[in-house]
Amino acid sequence: MKKILLVCNAGMSTSMLVAKMKKAAQADGVEVSIEAKSLADAKKEIQEANIVLLGPQIRYELENVKKLAGSVPVEAIDMRDYGMMNGEKVLKHAMEVMG
Repeated sequence: MKKILLVCNAGMSTSMLVAKMKKAAQADGVEVSIEAKSLADAKKEIQEANIVLLGPQIRYELENVKKLAGSVPVEAIDMRDYGMMNGEKVLKHAMEVMG
């Protein structure tokens, strides 16, 4: 099962997006694990994820997280998709990147 890790400052606003992404995955019959973590908590799990998505509020950490992630793809979530909590679109993008 693929693992998507969403990272933000505290994990609060991102947890709402995770719920919408899980709902979209269920509707599409996609088996995927989706979690939201703060950057501090995520550092321990980055290597285990198939993709890491950063909340727009910590986009400035992109290069640091890429270094930690090694071969794991790291992307910043589109600001509009995040603001509108478009879980379906964020999930679709993550699945495309993972292949």
